[in-house]
Amino acid sequence: MARPVIGITTYVTPAKWGVWESEAALLPTEYVRMIERTGGTPLLVPPLTDGVDETLDVLDGIIFSGGSDLDPELYGQEAHPQTTGIVTERDRAELSLLEAALERDMPMLAVCRGSQVLNVALGGDLVQHLPDVVGDEKHKHTPGTFADHDVRLESDSRVGAILGNRAPVKSHHHQGFGRLGAGLTEVGWADDGTLEAVEDPSRRFAVGVLWHPEAGDDARLFEELVRQAEAYRAGR
Repeated sequence: MARPVIGITTYVTPAKWGVWESEAALLPTEYVRMIERTGGTPLLVPPLTDGVDETLDVLDGIIFSGGSDLDPELYGQEAHPQTTGIVTERDRAELSLLEAALERDMPMLAVCRGSQVLNVALGGDLVQHLPDVVGDEKHKHTPGTFADHDVRLESDSRVGAILGNRAPVKSHHHQGFGRLGAGLTEVGWADDGTLEAVEDPSRRFAVGVLWHPEAGDDARLFEELVRQAEAYRAGR
């Protein structure tokens, strides 16, 4: 049986390799390796203004990857002083792609920024700077270094069924979920009360986590995504 094809959205950012320096569509290889390790075929998906249906036609599942802050105008807010790195091209492309993937009920795992795209696409909004709420920067204590902490998970949720009632995770975010989008439910929290995981129980597999599962050794979320993608592919 052919391996399911899992799309992974890419960053668009200035990059340097060899003697070259240019804007590039790129992605940390940890995402790619996790999909290979769990039985899928990874396919990188750069921000596209057209061709959403053609892209989804060749995919069996999709990961919305991490990255920089979303434009607050997309959820009706003015920018906080700490909201930075906005890439409008990526924001609008991923919102269109995610909305179309939801219409197909395609299995999706939305990681960090990706989970925020999921929430905004469904009509939710964001907390633009969590330290204003929790009083510290424990979720992103050092730029470029993941923060290690635990999350408590709802036992009867999809994420809880996969990871158990509690799991160690790696975070690197200064923003969080505000008002939840339509259909999303709260299923995971950090010890300081920060909402860390959401899902839509009415869909085949629509899970968003604020942490970075690709950065750790636990592949179970990716295994479930690939399993769901196999079923999606078989049912086409």
